Amino acid sequence: MNTFTFTPATKEQAKARIALTGPTGSGKTYTALITGTALGERVALIDTEHGSASKYADEFAFDTLQLTSFEPTGLIDVLAVAAHEGYDTVIVDSLSHFWSGAGGVLEQVDNAAKRYGTGSSFAAWKETRPMERAMIDALLAYPGHLIVTMRTKTEYVVETDDRGRKVPRKVGLKPEQREGIEYEFDIVGDLDHENTLVISKSRAKPLSGLVVRKPGTEFADSVLDWLSAGKPTPSASDYLATATAPDTSYEDLRALYEEARRHNLLAAAVLDPAGEPTTLGDLIVRRGTEARKEAGKSGQAGKSGKSGEEPERKAVAA
Repeated sequence: MNTFTFTPATKEQAKARIALTGPTGSGKTYTALITGTALGERVALIDTEHGSASKYADEFAFDTLQLTSFEPTGLIDVLAVAAHEGYDTVIVDSLSHFWSGAGGVLEQVDNAAKRYGTGSSFAAWKETRPMERAMIDALLAYPGHLIVTMRTKTEYVVETDDRGRKVPRKVGLKPEQREGIEYEFDIVGDLDHENTLVISKSRAKPLSGLVVRKPGTEFADSVLDWLSAGKPTPSASDYLATATAPDTSYEDLRALYEEARRHNLLAAAVLDPAGEPTTLGDLIVRRGTEARKEAGKSGQAGKSGKSGEEPERKAVAA
């Protein structure tokens, strides 16, 4: 039986998903902070750059967490804590470290290849890809605004200035992350060494191709205008509150799982009632299992001597 159903498309209000790329010294951190603090009141910055973002603490109010090891699973756990603490905006500065830094994806692949033996890079990537995918899914499902920075490899090109002299200019190339990472985000801005922002990819039509020299709060205002045009929609935090409520029934949890799946939020990183990091989908499934057992106990207690088969129960995630 065909279970596929098309439904009318509607534009929903969303949270920012922004990637800022550029070479060293292009102002990625500063631009992320000026944008992030304009998008939300409470800002958390995940610092992979040895505390460099704190140099701007006199200009911006934000909380910071410094990391020295960059396992993808570690970033998922940090996002769960940030969501639990209710930060309006999370900045990952930079996401490149979770690719090529200590404990990052490339190191995970190298370690897996050593376990499998020589010539087994395919098996190593097959083992590591799900971990990387889970990290990206957790980033995109964060219940607040998200901004990531990514370093680009740099090179110098020789150009002729207005006086006819040959001068070198530093330019950035592709981001230090996996191929095609920019397609995961709604807005991608490329920064050059003069802190000029060029929007190279945007699902927001008003921002497509925008060029902003030394971007300020007006860029964030344009993003907010685009995000607020649409139908309100629950976030992962809203689904979490329903999933952990003591009176939520098994059938309610089944419906909640399906709704979260439609909004691509099952991979959202959350903390369970015991304070342990997990995903929204796994938590709903676990709560559904508990609710089903409780319902079964109540059903057994309510029997009045009549025998009969217990109704078949489907798993929450079926």
